[in-house]
Amino acid sequence: MTEKEFKQFFDKNFDSLRSYLYYRSGDKELATDIAQDAFVRIWEKQIRLEGKKTVGLLYKIAGDFFVSNYRKNSSKAKYLESLEFDFYDDVSPEEQMQYKELKEKYEYALAKISEKQRVVFLMSRMDGLKYHEIAEKLGISVKAVEKRMHGALGTFRELLKVAFYLLFFSITAKHFAFLFNHS
Repeated sequence: MTEKEFKQFFDKNFDSLRSYLYYRSGDKELATDIAQDAFVRIWEKQIRLEGKKTVGLLYKIAGDFFVSNYRKNSSKAKYLESLEFDFYDDVSPEEQMQYKELKEKYEYALAKISEKQRVVFLMSRMDGLKYHEIAEKLGISVKAVEKRMHGALGTFRELLKVAFYLLFFSITAKHFAFLFNHS
């Protein structure tokens, strides 16, 4: 492979590979390092560029590097700590507390689902990828993506049901009170 071909391959796939690794690790620097290492491996081995087959191999190499690194130190906690909810100035302290509780429930639910489900969930919800795009990037079938997403959503639905009801009724009650007081 020529340098030009490699550069095109790199430019086309680097951001999505790094995003995939970020969803698995929660650490942008680690994701960037592993993505770069995976590309270096492709270059060093002078692997022929064969479209989706090579992209799948790239993700496999990156996944192996990630697992190796993960065994050394876990970074899932960093990702959970990085989740922040922004509050508007007109949000009461009570509502801020409810948002924080909801965030904690979300973090708990995210930690409860399997890594495979979490990766699919975050690629879909955070990156806006369609199931067939996720399947292609992960080298799995669309049915496998659907099954993982279904499992993740089921877990979220059960664990967050109570928190969402409380938040909904709190917000609804506030808006009804506002409407009746200003009519």
